[in-house]
Amino acid sequence: MAGVSGCIKYSMFIFNFLFWVCGILILAIGIWVRVSKDGQEILNSADSSFNPYVAVNILIAVGSIIMVLGFLGCCGAVKESRCMLLLFFIGLLLILLLQVVAGILGATFKTESDHLLNETLYENVKLLSATDENAKAFQQALAEFQEEFKCCGLVSGAADWGNNFEQNSKTCECSETTDSSCVTYLRKLVYKQPCISLIKELMAKHIIVVIGIAFGLAVVEILGLVFSMVLYCQIGNK
Repeated sequence: MAGVSGCIKYSMFIFNFLFWVCGILILAIGIWVRVSKDGQEILNSADSSFNPYVAVNILIAVGSIIMVLGFLGCCGAVKESRCMLLLFFIGLLLILLLQVVAGILGATFKTESDHLLNETLYENVKLLSATDENAKAFQQALAEFQEEFKCCGLVSGAADWGNNFEQNSKTCECSETTDSSCVTYLRKLVYKQPCISLIKELMAKHIIVVIGIAFGLAVVEILGLVFSMVLYCQIGNK
C-alpha cells in the first residue's frame, strides 16, 4: 500500500499553522478593540452613521473561523486524521463557495450599485448647504477630501456649498493662479473639478484591490483543498 507523502504532510502542517496564527491575531485584535479602553475610544469616535461594533463582531467571527480551520488542518496533517482533514476540506470549500457567490452577486448588481452610488452622492449635495449636525460631519469629511485630492464641491463644484462656501473655501482654493484646472468663484480661485469623479475613481481602485485579494485567497484556498484531499486519500490507502 502507498504511504503518506512527507512533503505534502508537512507542507499542509506549515500552511495551516500560519493559517491558525493569522486567525489568532485577527481574533485577538477584534477582542482587544471590543473590550479594551483604547478600543472603546476608537469605536466611540467613529462616524455615527455606521455601527462600528458590527465590523468588530465580523472581525471576531472571521478570526474564529480561520483559527478553527487552521487547527483542524494542522492536527489532521500531523495525526493523519481523515476526519479532521475532511472537516477542514468541507469548511474551506464552503468559504470558497461563499466567495464565488459573493463575486457573482457583485458582478450581477454592479450596474445597480453604480446607480445607487450616483443617487447617494447627488442626494448628499443637499448636506453641503445645510447647517444641522449630520450635515456638518459630512461637510468636514468632504473638506478633508477636497484638500487631499484637489477638488471642490461634490457635483457642480464650489456652488454646491451654498452659504457654507466661505467657511469651507480654504480647502477649495487653488495655489496656482495660471492653472487651467482652477476657476474663479465669489472672487476666490478654486478647483474646477467636483469631487464626485474622484470619489468614483477611488472606490473603483478599492474594488480592484478587494478583487485582487479575493483572487489571491481563492488560489490559496484551492491549494489547501488539493493538499488536504491528496493527504486524505493517501491516509486511506495506507
